[in-house]
Amino acid sequence: MNALPTHSLHDPSRAVHQTIVKAGDPWFHRIKKGQTFRITDLEGNQAVDTLFYDADDVSERYSADETIRTQGNIYLTAGSVLLSNRCRPLLTITADTCGRHDSLGGGCSAESNTVRYSLDKKFMHNCRDSFLLGLSKAPIPMGIRDLVPNINFFMNVPVTPDGGLEFADGISAPGRYVEMTAQRDVFCLISNCPQLNNPCNGYHPTPAGILIWD
Repeated sequence: MNALPTHSLHDPSRAVHQTIVKAGDPWFHRIKKGQTFRITDLEGNQAVDTLFYDADDVSERYSADETIRTQGNIYLTAGSVLLSNRCRPLLTITADTCGRHDSLGGGCSAESNTVRYSLDKKFMHNCRDSFLLGLSKAPIPMGIRDLVPNINFFMNVPVTPDGGLEFADGISAPGRYVEMTAQRDVFCLISNCPQLNNPCNGYHPTPAGILIWD
């Protein structure tokens, strides 16, 4: 079940940073401790694959394992604390009008597209490649070894009765958002998913909005 919507009091006109991430594009940005960061699903059903790193030591990064284990829930929503691989808080989700977000499905890649769908899908755009393009903007050398299991904001991946994962139609809608406050300086890496082969984006990838407040 989805959690009840938790709305924000932040005024978009007072944001210190605002951008639109086009469908399929990467985005890399430093978020300072205490800043609030919002991702908006502008047109609905878009999956926004996201990773976080400690900006002072990128070997410390978001850990799906620690986050799931500590909160005892495979879904993320308002109140969820995003923990690092050293079990320290990176960000806390403070508002969420979608209801829940996936922590298990991972990001699409050329290899997974080939295995899941067909050989001719290998050369389609994918999140793994978008993540690598985003890491090219990092102020220090980062690459494929820095990619770990990611969050899929707005993506619906229910667990089946036999313990499998189902990539299902989205539960988001135009204008829904998730907002989080940074507990330390972090780098945010986004791949605004270009997936066309399953319904996570409604077979039509769309832009995502980014806002940051001091």
